[in-house]
Amino acid sequence: MNEYDSNRIFDIAKNINYAKTDNLKDANCYIINTCHIREKATEKVYHDIGRVKKQFKNRKKPIVVVVGCVAQAEGDLLLQKEKYIDAVVGPQSYHKISETILKIEDEKKRLNSTEFEVVEKFDSLNHIKNSCNSVSSYLTIQEGCDKFCKFCVVPYTRGAEFSRSTTELFKECQNLVSNGAKEIILLGQNVNAYEFKKNKLSNLISDLSEIKNLKRIRYTTSHPVDFTEDLIEIYGKSTKLMPLIHLPVQSGSDRILKKMNRKHTVKFYLNLIDKLKKKKPSLKFSSDFIIAYPEETDKDFEDTLKLMDKVEYINTYSFLFSARPGTPAAKLLKIDEKVAKERLERFQKKAEEIKMNYRKTLFQKKSSVLFENSMKEKNQFFGRDQFSNSVIVSSNENLIGQIKEVMITKGNRNTLFGELDHKFKREIFAA
Repeated sequence: MNEYDSNRIFDIAKNINYAKTDNLKDANCYIINTCHIREKATEKVYHDIGRVKKQFKNRKKPIVVVVGCVAQAEGDLLLQKEKYIDAVVGPQSYHKISETILKIEDEKKRLNSTEFEVVEKFDSLNHIKNSCNSVSSYLTIQEGCDKFCKFCVVPYTRGAEFSRSTTELFKECQNLVSNGAKEIILLGQNVNAYEFKKNKLSNLISDLSEIKNLKRIRYTTSHPVDFTEDLIEIYGKSTKLMPLIHLPVQSGSDRILKKMNRKHTVKFYLNLIDKLKKKKPSLKFSSDFIIAYPEETDKDFEDTLKLMDKVEYINTYSFLFSARPGTPAAKLLKIDEKVAKERLERFQKKAEEIKMNYRKTLFQKKSSVLFENSMKEKNQFFGRDQFSNSVIVSSNENLIGQIKEVMITKGNRNTLFGELDHKFKREIFAA
């Protein structure tokens, strides 16, 4: 979502004759887009600003604007502590970025724009063309969350759940496809809570599937309790919806899930996975885990490892618990650091074993890959298969934007490698 937001900020700034530069020394305005979901996010902001200060030590200072969730959560403190910052702009106010920059230029004032005006934001953005031309493009359909998990800062920085109009999303998706997108990734803090005038995520997927040159649809991130029957059903109907679901569980212990206020049990979660697999047997899953949540016992942790074995996630994102200021969990006593690190190490070792065992099953099999860009190495191209696995192949043909059948020959923890062998392909198809 931050990448989508950053691209839209560039689109907005074009209206006041600013252009993107990859060279920091050329910048007249430096915008830091921030995320508050992880620990030490604020420190990273100060580090980035220190880098800018060093670069412009003997030159005219650029305008410096901090946007995003750190700006929303700690805007006043940032302005107070770091005089080099000219403005802070929250995630629901970045449509005002041009207005903010012009005010700084004209009035030399420091500004705080952290209002919750999500409707106004998207009304404004609807009038500004999305210029992203990536083969795989992001599209924010929903923002905010009403679940209030005790560890999560999102409800306090992004606000309540808000869904964009189906009509405006269809129009923006059409625009992205006309720019060259073959795949759209629908985004939301709680994306499967999407609902606009009784149109749910399943309805939106069906509508977007009608766009001729759109080949693939993905979405992230889902909450298990918002996985409705109609969304399960769409997996048996849509050929464009990819068979990988990112379904965060956070823990395999019912006791810890209750303390987190996750609103689901392990049994509920596993039943949901069973329903989905019955609808589409080829489905695979990825997930998020918080390790060493306050009061997590050895048994709670072992239950999490058991869940890993049951689901066999092809990818996981795991982190030690980090207290976010302003959340209920921030007041809780942390688990001993040594114990926490040992658990994370064990978890990640198991996750890696499961992942590599899965990847080995892909070797010497064909895979459908959408190629997104070329590599620095000559004639090498990067793409992703239907399960979002990274794939690299060599080819004399420009593969960008094309979907090709690839024979996977080998792989490591991050990347699969394959071949485009047309003779071999004919033999495969003949079989």
